[in-house]
Amino acid sequence: MLKSQSIAANRRTKRRAQHVRNRIRRESDRLRLSVHRTDKHFSAQVIDDKQGRTLCAVTSTAKTMGDSLAGKTKLECAAIMGAELARLAKDAGVEVVIFDRGSFTYHGRIKAFAEAAREGGLKF
Repeated sequence: MLKSQSIAANRRTKRRAQHVRNRIRRESDRLRLSVHRTDKHFSAQVIDDKQGRTLCAVTSTAKTMGDSLAGKTKLECAAIMGAELARLAKDAGVEVVIFDRGSFTYHGRIKAFAEAAREGGLKF
């Protein structure tokens, strides 16, 4: 890919993520469940935008998640992390959130995480 194409693709990705976040902030007073994925890792957090605080978070690099994620595929890890975040959120008193997928499409690990979080009791 040419450098100019790469720069344009990066701008589109950032614009798409900002569009999603602006729509979420404008339309809702609920807490935001933000997800981020890389080629190797996955992370998610429940954010209170009004106070600027993270209420609970889960990441694949955490030592607490290491034993439960060992030997699993990335898709299975995302599902396990979705259930764990739902448990942490319920412990923090959070039941209803709005899903912020950022620039990522609702497919693969993002979808597996979201469905596991819903099964764990989060509503979005």
